[in-house]
Amino acid sequence: MNWNVVSAIFKKEMKSFFGSPMAYIVLSVFLIITGWFFTLNLFKENLAHLRSIFDILPFLLVIYAPAISMRLIAEERKSGTMELLVTMPVRDFDLIFGKFLAAFVLYAVGLAFTLIYALTVIILGNAELGPMFAGYVGLLLCGGVYIAFGVLGSALTENQIVAFILSFLLSGIFAILIFSAMIIPAPFADIVQYLSTTYHFQNIARGVIDSRDVIYFLSLMFLSLLLSSRAIAQRKFL
Repeated sequence: MNWNVVSAIFKKEMKSFFGSPMAYIVLSVFLIITGWFFTLNLFKENLAHLRSIFDILPFLLVIYAPAISMRLIAEERKSGTMELLVTMPVRDFDLIFGKFLAAFVLYAVGLAFTLIYALTVIILGNAELGPMFAGYVGLLLCGGVYIAFGVLGSALTENQIVAFILSFLLSGIFAILIFSAMIIPAPFADIVQYLSTTYHFQNIARGVIDSRDVIYFLSLMFLSLLLSSRAIAQRKFL
């Protein structure tokens, strides 16, 4: 991997994000929704904890992650700049990883703003720092997977709406697999459950960062980005 290329693409995408209203709108919506769920528990139920955020965010990410990643490749294709990029001495995976990294950092920035809720819990409640820290690690990993799905959806089409739908469906399927396991016969239920991102996030959110869960998320990210680079490589010859 050429880190100079990755860095150049990352900086270009970050300028694109924050040079337009998109990043600010997406971050604002993200914080409004998470803030609403947090304050609902804080003021209505008089409970200071982050469980409501940890419960809702993995499913909110099914929409949020595709929204910030759907344009990454599709916009390049539509504007015609992708043809210029693929003719340059840039490896497909470097291009994909640089774009993924920019979207992931944008997501991480939004997640960092929610630390004010964590600080509030620490001040007002009996915060369990271990599960709290693990929950944020789980959200970063889960969000990384959904963003990688978004990059894959964007690499398959030049239409941003289609890219959003593809990544939304892919993320949604992996998120709800854990519920499907409840109605599947025992021999297959464990397999289906293991494939669910929600299942692995819940494992981490309990306060135990198991290497098996981390490897699952990282493997799914890598596979999605690899498939994205393959999609770009194939379209070079179309």
